[in-house]
Amino acid sequence: MSTLLPAVVILGLWGLSALFGPLLPLQPDHIDLQQILAGPGPGSWLGSDDLGRPLLDRLLMGARTSFSVALGVVLISSLLGTLLGTFAAYTGGAADRILVRIIDVFLAFPGILLAIALAGVMGPGIDNVIIALSIVGWVGYARLARAQVLSLKHRDHITAAVALGTGRIRIVLRHLLPLLASPLIIEATFGIAAMVIAEAGLSFLGLGVQPPAASWGNMIRDGARYMLVAPHMVLAPGVAVMLVVLSVNLLGDRLRDYLDVRI
Repeated sequence: MSTLLPAVVILGLWGLSALFGPLLPLQPDHIDLQQILAGPGPGSWLGSDDLGRPLLDRLLMGARTSFSVALGVVLISSLLGTLLGTFAAYTGGAADRILVRIIDVFLAFPGILLAIALAGVMGPGIDNVIIALSIVGWVGYARLARAQVLSLKHRDHITAAVALGTGRIRIVLRHLLPLLASPLIIEATFGIAAMVIAEAGLSFLGLGVQPPAASWGNMIRDGARYMLVAPHMVLAPGVAVMLVVLSVNLLGDRLRDYLDVRI
């Protein structure tokens, strides 16, 4: 619990910043020429960037961007992947074979490179980032759901439900999905960490959120040019990404141990 409490606190601050950041009196786009590349101080806890904008304000607004992208991608990917994997595995036959071939095609490309290509074709913007990462991210959930359903659909309670004339949709909703919840929740937890890094990477490459909107990725990109004279421009968003991803992974590990029936 000692290692989990800091992770919960960090994730709580991340979520609160994303939800209530727009309600705070922040000025992430306010330019102050006298504060260009100013280091942390009493007036600005994290310093200012190359345009004199307060890094703390931009960091809080960047939290909203990463939170929105990570949550949106995980929700869309998990829903789509679970539905496709469950349907294909339970139906079997041609539907299952087609899904397996589609998954093989997607796995033939590195996920982040495919997301970069899709984001480049669709253009920059937070909506296109969510779409591109969702197109890539559903594969893992589909594989997991398919594997679980293949091992569950021949169990006694499923066979009994079929013998009693229960419809396929009811069997999936009442007897299969509840048993899939635990591994899918764990997969989604680690997926959030992966999407935070992916969003930061796309924004770093200029394919994500566009200026003047704040994102941890474009903050790192802007600060990379001033590493020697203003390292705080990179350290602030870099540490934020590291803490959020580490906290999500710690929470995912604890959930995996808690939901493991063998322990």
